[in-house]
This record gives sequence, structure tokens and C-alpha cells, in this order.
Amino acid sequence: MSSTDAAIDAPHLPTNLRRSISNTIKGSAGNLVEWYDVYVYSVFAASFEHHFFSANDKNATIYIWAIFALTFLMRPVGSWYFGRFADRHGRRTALTLSVSIMSACSFIIALTPTQASIGWLAAAILIACRLVQGFATGGEYGTSATYLTEAAVPRHRGFLASFHYVTLVGGHVLAQALFLALLLGTSHDAISSWGWRFAFLLGGVGALVVLWMRRSMDESMSQEAIKAAEKGKGSGSLAELFGHYWKELLACFLITMGGTVAFYAYSVTGPAIIKSSFASSPITGSVVTLISLTILMVLQPVGGYLSDRVGRRSLLVFFGIGGVLFTWVLFFVLPTVTNGPLAFVILTVGFIILTGYTSINAVVKAVMFPTHIRALGVGLGYAIANSCFGGTAPVLYAAAKSGGQVPLFVGYVTVLIALSLLVYVFLLRNRGANWLDAPDEMRRRKDSAEHRVFPMGV
Repeated sequence: MSSTDAAIDAPHLPTNLRRSISNTIKGSAGNLVEWYDVYVYSVFAASFEHHFFSANDKNATIYIWAIFALTFLMRPVGSWYFGRFADRHGRRTALTLSVSIMSACSFIIALTPTQASIGWLAAAILIACRLVQGFATGGEYGTSATYLTEAAVPRHRGFLASFHYVTLVGGHVLAQALFLALLLGTSHDAISSWGWRFAFLLGGVGALVVLWMRRSMDESMSQEAIKAAEKGKGSGSLAELFGHYWKELLACFLITMGGTVAFYAYSVTGPAIIKSSFASSPITGSVVTLISLTILMVLQPVGGYLSDRVGRRSLLVFFGIGGVLFTWVLFFVLPTVTNGPLAFVILTVGFIILTGYTSINAVVKAVMFPTHIRALGVGLGYAIANSCFGGTAPVLYAAAKSGGQVPLFVGYVTVLIALSLLVYVFLLRNRGANWLDAPDEMRRRKDSAEHRVFPMGV
């Protein structure tokens, strides 16, 4: 192993728990704002669609959701750009840049004139902003997952890294809570008139607050690693990722595959089913969804805490088995339920199962890659799987429901979870050397002709 390799991949593990918690809060706050901006679009979509498309256009709703889907196409591009940026210039700088981009786009959307004022330019501005936000979101995931894992003290790594999904789900919770508050305090007409603009403005202001917080955030990469990368030494590239770390990248993709399809099927489609079932009582449906999502958010550190004691693989296996057995209940039983408490129980059970994946997926992926290519590997592996299986899940369910093929959709989700379960069972293990804790040992194995990437210690 060369001295350069040793320098760039040397462990830079924090030991001060208080400082680690502070960095976790600052690092995850941007994640909260960025995912709020993602979900505020979906939550308020029906309220602003006719501001960007003619009220007489019967396809306005389809166009709005097509724009939402476009953001997922930009995520792999964002993960590549910000992953490379973070591995070269540090995690803090990359995170600051991504949240700045999200803030600017939120302000622009909130202030964009209506279609009645500027015609097709309104839709063009919305599309451009959402594409750029998709780009930034793709970069935020890999970089924030990497940062929170690296900034956590080793003995509490699962617990602290779980705040990655606390804030991700928290963004959805905030958007739903704001919509419910506006619904209770004003009216649908008011929300359609100015409420949705206020929601986007709030996201922009929140991002500015995060920018101020991140000024005092510690950098999780060592100065040696940053200096080496800035000089062009040891900075990971796509060629290196696909040439030397393709097995790790494939593992990241396969781990994400079942988890991301379950996340969007459970946390996006599940609430949509409840909203449809309680169409005559929208307040009840909103309350059930909001409380369930809040519980999902609170469960994340619980899952992370358990993983520090029983191992990450154990929680992933729990999710895989639970997802295979429970998905049919969510999509065949929940749509028939008109009782609020029962709907709450079914959705919450699904969220408990989902926690086995969401609470620890960041740390599981981050320890698979060496420092100089970690943000790129984590971000790209996630983004490709997320674009293929996650963002498409709500659309596929809607199409399956429309065509009377819901069993086919349920089978699709179940099979993907089952395939990821096989990875959890046969290719991962609870304990073992990894790139964050034992880079020298991992480098030795990598250089050995007898090295096998699998099984991986998580």
C-alpha cells in the first residue's frame, strides 16, 4: 500500500460524543430542508397545478406529476457530480453547495408568475427548477449519508447516522403538517391562492438557516485526504469506481433496490391510499397520515440504536422478511378500511417494518467504500436504484390500479424486497472489517489476489 493511499484512506474517527452530536444535527438539518422541498411539491401539487397550466387543460395533473418524476432522472447526475465534489473538496463544502441550490430554486418557484400572466414560461420555469432540485437532491443523499457516518463516534454510529432518515421523513412530516395547519386555519381556496407559495418560501428560508448552521460544522475528511484529492492524488472517478469497486457499487444498488421500492410504496402510496379512502373526511385522513409518518420519523434512532447492539444485518433481514410478508396487507387490506384507528395500525406496522431498512441504510453503504470514493459510490449506487425502483413506485401503482392489476404491482414490490433479502442474508454480516474502521486491512484485502468483496462487514 502506498503512502498516498494510506493518507487518503486513514481513519479520521471522532471521539467526542458532544461534538459528534452537534455535527449530526448540523449535517442532517440540510437533509431535512432538502426533503421538505421534495415533499412540499407532492403535498401541495393539487393546489398549484393551475398556476402553471391552464385550468381548462384536463391533463394538468398528469403534467404536474410528470415534472415530479423528472427529478428522479436527475438524481444519478447529481450523485455523480456532488460525489466527486465531496470526495475532492470535502463533505461540508458539498453539502453547503447542494442546500444553496435547493434554497434558490424554492424561492424562484414561490415567486414565479402564473400561466395566465406569462404563458408557457411559467411551466418552463417550474420544470427547470425541479430538474435542478433533483440534481441537488441526488447529491445530498450520498454526501449527507457519508458525512453522518464519518462524523459519528464508532460506538454510536448506527444511532447517529439514523438521523439521515429522521430528517428525510421529517421533511415529509413538515410538509404534511403545514398543509394540515393551512387546511384547518384557512381554506382550500386560500391554499391554492397563496398557501402553496408560502410553503415554498418557507423551504427557501429554512435553507438559509441551514447555511448559517453549517458554517461551524466540522469536516469529516482528514486534511491529508482533502489535500491529496485537490492535487489529483487518490481522488476517485467513475472509471475507478466501475473498474475497482464495481462489486461494492453493485452491493449498494442491490441493498437499496428493495428498500427504496418499499419506502416509496409504503410512505408515499400508503398515505395516498388513506387519502382516497377518507375522501369524505379529509381531516381524518390527514391526521392518520401525519401521526403515522411522525412515528416513522421517531422510530429511526430506535432502529439505529438497536443496530449498534445487534448488528446492521439483523435489522435488514427483519425488514426483508417483514416486507415480503406484509406488502400484500398494505395494498389489499388498507384500501378497504374506512375505520381511522385500523388504517393507522396497518400503516404504522408497515412503517415499523420499513425502519429495519431506513434507519441504517446510510451507514451500511458508507462503510463499503474507501474515503476517496465514498460519497461517489454511496450516492451513485443509491441514485440509480432510487431512479429505477423508488421514484417509479407511485406511478406504477396508479397504473396498476387503473388497469385492475394491483396483484401484479404487489408481486413486483415483493419480489424486489425478496431479492434484496437474499443479499442481506448471504452477502452481508453483522461484524467484520470495513473501510471506515480498518482501511489498512481492507486495502490489504483489496490488493490480495485472494480477496473477496463478499461477505461484507456492516
